[in-house]
Amino acid sequence: MFVRPTPTSPDPHPAPIRGSFYRRRGKRILDIALGGALLLLATPALIITALALAVSNHGKFLFLQLRPGLNGELFQIIKFKTMNDQRAPSGDLLGDEERLTTVGRLVRKASLDELLQLINVLRGEMSLVGPRPLLPEYLPLYSEQQARRHGVLPGITGLSQVSGRNRLPWEEKFALDVQYVDGLSIVLDLKILGATALQLVRPRGISAAGSATMPRFTGSSPDSNSRRPNVQI
Repeated sequence: MFVRPTPTSPDPHPAPIRGSFYRRRGKRILDIALGGALLLLATPALIITALALAVSNHGKFLFLQLRPGLNGELFQIIKFKTMNDQRAPSGDLLGDEERLTTVGRLVRKASLDELLQLINVLRGEMSLVGPRPLLPEYLPLYSEQQARRHGVLPGITGLSQVSGRNRLPWEEKFALDVQYVDGLSIVLDLKILGATALQLVRPRGISAAGSATMPRFTGSSPDSNSRRPNVQI
């Protein structure tokens, strides 16, 4: 059984839940109905993936980590463990690229590592669509505008994921997240889900240049915060 962590203080500038019925209630109904069906259909793939990762990583196949969700409150994200725990002589973990296992690389390429987050969706900690939940240490680094990405539940997929994924610079990803928060609708969510399905067939943007995933976010300069891409999907 997974233990629900104690939440942190909420973000000082949360976006209130208001507006359309879909934003207030319909999105949750879609998450439960579609998320439950997907979890049931994905069960065979989940079992095979867990066994393959356990064999390749000394029995370890689960990755649990605190991530900020709605209004910056922490929850425990559930993913497949695609990296080993190898450390340098100093005791520090090796870089992502060095710790990514062969099986883990294949699991990431097929986006199977994200499937367990359907449990987070059913628990109400995530949505199928929304800004990706990042690391808690990024919270004090966001500008006021970037922090608005926490005005909705984080998602398994989102606007930035179907617009370039990890190949986008952080500032563009955050701008797309805020664009999603402002334009949230059932039409937008269905478009993003459809684009995500296409990406599963033709994976792209899994890694940033020179990194197994994305380099760490260290804050934005005032000029970079002015980037506001307007993506239509």
